[in-house]
Amino acid sequence: MKFRAHETFFIRKGWLFKGLKNVVADSSLFIRKDKNPVDTLGLGSNMVKSLRYWLQATGLTEEDSKKRIKDQHPTELGKIIFENDRYFEEIGTLCLIHYKLASNKDSATSWFYFFNEFRLTEFQKEDFSLAIQNYVQMNDSSQVAQSSLDDDFNCIINSYVLRKKLNPTRVNPESNIECPLDELGLVELVTGSKGKDRVFKKVPPKKGVIPPLILLAVLREINRDKNEIRISDLLNGSGNIGKIFNLDDVSLYRELEILSKKELIDIIRTAGLDLIKIKTDKDFYGLVRDYYASLNGK
Repeated sequence: MKFRAHETFFIRKGWLFKGLKNVVADSSLFIRKDKNPVDTLGLGSNMVKSLRYWLQATGLTEEDSKKRIKDQHPTELGKIIFENDRYFEEIGTLCLIHYKLASNKDSATSWFYFFNEFRLTEFQKEDFSLAIQNYVQMNDSSQVAQSSLDDDFNCIINSYVLRKKLNPTRVNPESNIECPLDELGLVELVTGSKGKDRVFKKVPPKKGVIPPLILLAVLREINRDKNEIRISDLLNGSGNIGKIFNLDDVSLYRELEILSKKELIDIIRTAGLDLIKIKTDKDFYGLVRDYYASLNGK
């Protein structure tokens, strides 16, 4: 399990492009002794550490943990995104980034727990802190500082809720220091102006936010070689699309109906069955490529 590896910095707009571009140009970006990455990236030293972490946690780059010298290389997903949407402007790209974070149990443990294991829909900071502390104690023998878990919670909230909603009197309306993931609309501030008074809510994305090919790509990768999957597993399975994207019964069936109308899946409800059947043999990367091709009219 890994906590607070982000150095308290959430992903800023432009960060992933900047990091990925420089890793593509120089795999030794973060470990060079002759050229400081602080100068190359134009970020402070702690922000550089944060960016190095975020690139890996979002599945864009990887480092070989077995090597002493840990240079960084784009993953297959990183290459596809850099080729097709290097500025991270498309909503489908943001859905992929969110999926990689929310399914990353090892390197983004708090994100995984928040979306997959945390049962409350409406909650306060204390609810999350107590719940994840219990989760850590049950699944890991090591001790995690409460301050680290609190910092992870704050980072999650700042990633999905606009800062001007969190601090309307302190944030300049023209400020662009936001996380692009807030565009997904997965977490809302319900009430409260500060600290412990605040109540948040996990909400399903609005209709049309998740592109069908991206949802199918994620569904395919999560369920690997299965072509027939029970809808209850999609909805309730830890790490499946229902949990990852905050989908309830209504919003899940809405998304599945869209996939069905596009003839990407069949929904089977006969003979006591309640499942879907995937109608394509393409894997995760093939479907992601199809998504970007569709944007370009190919």
